[in-house]
Amino acid sequence: MGKRIRKLKKQRIHREGTGTLIYSLAGIVAVAVFLHWIGVPAGVFWSFVAVVGIAWAIVLNFYRCPIREFKEDTERIVVAPADGKIVVVEEVEENEYFHDRRLMISIFMSLVNVHANWFPVDGKVKFVKHFNGNFHKAWLPKASEENEHADVMITTPEGDDILCRQIAGAMARRIVTYAKEGEECFIDEHLGFIKLGSRVDVYLPLGSEPLVKIGQYTTGDLTVIARLPKI
Repeated sequence: MGKRIRKLKKQRIHREGTGTLIYSLAGIVAVAVFLHWIGVPAGVFWSFVAVVGIAWAIVLNFYRCPIREFKEDTERIVVAPADGKIVVVEEVEENEYFHDRRLMISIFMSLVNVHANWFPVDGKVKFVKHFNGNFHKAWLPKASEENEHADVMITTPEGDDILCRQIAGAMARRIVTYAKEGEECFIDEHLGFIKLGSRVDVYLPLGSEPLVKIGQYTTGDLTVIARLPKI
């Protein structure tokens, strides 16, 4: 599976934001035309244009979807499923599925990060589960279990089960998961999308070698965050 099928989607703006961007831009233009028509002072008009223009640009940045391709061998490699900042690299007790200790690596996504999520490993989707919950700040430890989240379990070609958890934050109110149970999945493919600030946790078997540290910034689908243990 080192040489895997690539199914890249050639898109610069994520499909989750297309409607929002188009309708909001149309509304901004309509209001600007109306203000100009009624003859508001030039200072007021250009202040409006500047403020809403900056706000629209922030939203545009949020929904950008860069085309990326991981060009290295993917065997026993775990890549970052998201852009953001590493906030957790530690062994934890995982009692939901594994009932043993796992290496957890967590990436916090701020409003300025790309919010598309990628599969961290090649493999097959074992299951996908969604859980309703709270909306604590995403970087808090309790967010991993108490916040609304979606769990995607992936079995690698070597038989390792990898859990990737999308977590809603204080502002994020919608988690989108494209992964489907029973389907093969590959690094370079989109796992899902989380709207507004949020977090992604990856649970790896003990013996995995972390290749990132707390505070480090990651680039989704490009930064190698860990190496799985050899069989």
